[in-house]
Amino acid sequence: MTFTALRQPRAILWATAGVVTLGFLITLEIAARHYGLPGPMTTQAQEVIFAPKSGPLLYASMALMMVVLTWRQRFIAAGVAIGIDIVFVLVRWAVGAKITEGHPFGNGALWVILGYGVIAVTRRTGRERALLLKGVGLGLLLVAGRKTGDTWLLITSKTRPNVLDEYVATADHALSNPSWVVGRIVRATDPIGTHLLDWVYIQLAVAAVVVSLYQLRHVAVERRFPSHYLVRTFLVIGLVGPAIYMIFPVVGPIFAYGPGAYGTGGLHWAVADLWPDTPPPIATPHPVPYDAITPRNCMPSLHTAWATAIFIHSRKGPRILRFAGTFWLIATLGATLGFGYHYGVDLIAGVVFTLTIEAALRSHERGWDRSGIQLVAYGTTVFAALLLSYRYLPMEMAEYPWVFGPLLILAMTSVIYGYVRTTKRWETKATPAPQPERQPELV
Repeated sequence: MTFTALRQPRAILWATAGVVTLGFLITLEIAARHYGLPGPMTTQAQEVIFAPKSGPLLYASMALMMVVLTWRQRFIAAGVAIGIDIVFVLVRWAVGAKITEGHPFGNGALWVILGYGVIAVTRRTGRERALLLKGVGLGLLLVAGRKTGDTWLLITSKTRPNVLDEYVATADHALSNPSWVVGRIVRATDPIGTHLLDWVYIQLAVAAVVVSLYQLRHVAVERRFPSHYLVRTFLVIGLVGPAIYMIFPVVGPIFAYGPGAYGTGGLHWAVADLWPDTPPPIATPHPVPYDAITPRNCMPSLHTAWATAIFIHSRKGPRILRFAGTFWLIATLGATLGFGYHYGVDLIAGVVFTLTIEAALRSHERGWDRSGIQLVAYGTTVFAALLLSYRYLPMEMAEYPWVFGPLLILAMTSVIYGYVRTTKRWETKATPAPQPERQPELV
């Protein structure tokens, strides 16, 4: 790589992004070590040998990496990954190593991703090296995003001793406490409904990979990535969202008003044992101390944000992909409310959050103009207004639900309308008008 190439704006942008990402990971690693736990870089390195936390995610990441490969190379990579996993399973069985947490497979996928990184550096040159490194980086970013999110959740539980659930639960009266309603419905459908929603909730990243694979299906032929695709939105949501957790720490209905879940929380820390049978009473809210284990990961609902992003990016796919995107959004909303992980107002904030990020990324890619700036500014304003109203107007929202309920829905709908209207205008301008065919003239 010559000095002239390094001076190119895109090369500088990629180099800057790499340095910032590395610095961010190192910072999170130091923060996690401060609390006596391994950080994202350590946990990722451990999965080269030890049982991974999520085998499906590693294989989904490998699938993303393989968009830059030919079909022959893809079959070879998949075969090698499966073969390595079989060897790992046999070795663990031979030495009597029991897997108490995680999955028995996935190491092979990670080995293949890292192996192609080595191949890119040692066996490729020029544009082919850059394309393969982008594919490897794409796969590793998805895994790193998961590890980074886990560390962020740890930091929220350690640094935010008080939670604002009483404020959000009070404000949620404006929407008639949907988490309590959906929670009773999901409980009535047990075990079929709960198992289905739980699977949808857990495998959200895999659904995102499926949509991304459709968007990136031509990369191997065209030898370049599209200007904008789902993975970018997914990663930005995961990067920015936890910062809001630190500003507005909330644990969720099942923890603040129920017996807790997955062995954390519990009645010792809960305000009362009310979820999902009895809606919380309307009373003046105040911050509540909570344990140092449960993540403060409710506001906004990032599962709703990610499912909304999947829905948006699936709109231009075939019918089955559009149907899957719609199903995943509806099922995710049902799971977030039905399992008591989120309040209704969290979901509204999550939708506005996603549309604002998506608008900002698309505006950055196509070039900022007046419509893009207005859309992002409006989405940011609405999102900030929602958080401020949840924090400082919860009693008014609970006492006048017939006013604030429609206002919340109207605020979210206005951002949706603005996004759809603006993006349609962008697409119309981007599509050249058909030129009329030349007609022969009479001489």
